Amino acid sequence: MNAEIFIAIGCILIIAIVAIFFYYVPFFLWISARVSGVHISLMQLFLMRIRKVPATTIVRAMIEAHKAGLHDVNRDDLEAHYLAGGNVEAVVHALVSASKANIDLGFKMATAIDLAGRDVFQAVQMSVNPKVIDTPPVTAVAKDGIQLIAKARVTVRANIRQLVGGAGEDTVLARVGEGIVSSIGSAASHKEVLENPDSISKLVLRKGLDSGTAFEILSIDIADIDIGKNIGAALQIDQAQADKNIAQAKAEERRAMAIALEQEMKAKAQEARAKVIEAEAELPRAMAEAFHSGNLGVMDYYRLRNIEADTSMRETIASPSKK
Repeated sequence: MNAEIFIAIGCILIIAIVAIFFYYVPFFLWISARVSGVHISLMQLFLMRIRKVPATTIVRAMIEAHKAGLHDVNRDDLEAHYLAGGNVEAVVHALVSASKANIDLGFKMATAIDLAGRDVFQAVQMSVNPKVIDTPPVTAVAKDGIQLIAKARVTVRANIRQLVGGAGEDTVLARVGEGIVSSIGSAASHKEVLENPDSISKLVLRKGLDSGTAFEILSIDIADIDIGKNIGAALQIDQAQADKNIAQAKAEERRAMAIALEQEMKAKAQEARAKVIEAEAELPRAMAEAFHSGNLGVMDYYRLRNIEADTSMRETIASPSKK
């Protein structure tokens, strides 16, 4: 009974040792590498496990590079790139594609592009197969005041040398849009643009809009041009309305000043009339004092009354008859 227990324990220990061995020493992966012509030792595979580097990923990348004839790709560089946070498989795929397409792309450049956050494999694919980017509708106004809405298709190819530090698609689209606006704005008439839409693309291409970007612009094609609003007429209408409002405001200001002046004159007239009434109220007292002091006689008084009656009669005759 004791012997059977010892045998069972021994079997369990052997199985555990074998499992640990094959976990830390990927024997079958080593055989696969040797069969594919990749020289790597079991000790190196074991050390990869210790450094927490996926041996399967590294070995497969080495096998792919070896089969593609990329002899400058080695294990140390692949491990360093993985530990730096890079995508080893994408880099090797990109190197193989670049080699088949006769694109000059080295391992250091590929890893730099990958670590910069760009998809290096997609960049190589875009170098082989150019990409077409549709711009959003670009609105511009010709010199005759007619608004035009243009859409363009920009064919670009990735510039491998500018992928690190180069501007992206948004910058290209912004520059193309700016070029379209400038080209339409410099046209004397919107009819010229409609008759020769290729003049826009030629003018934009001559500006070198791909400078400092990660792309090379191959062509700019105007896909569609629509006529928008008559901006010139709308601006003239707005200006006329503004002038009208200004004139009305000035007229209202003059009317208010005239009303104020009229009110002021009425106030002065009322004040003068009040003074006249006050003076007339003092007249009997002055005449009484004149009679009392002997300065005014009875005959003088009658002559004054006759003058007043004559004046009143003349005013009545001169005034229009009232019905």
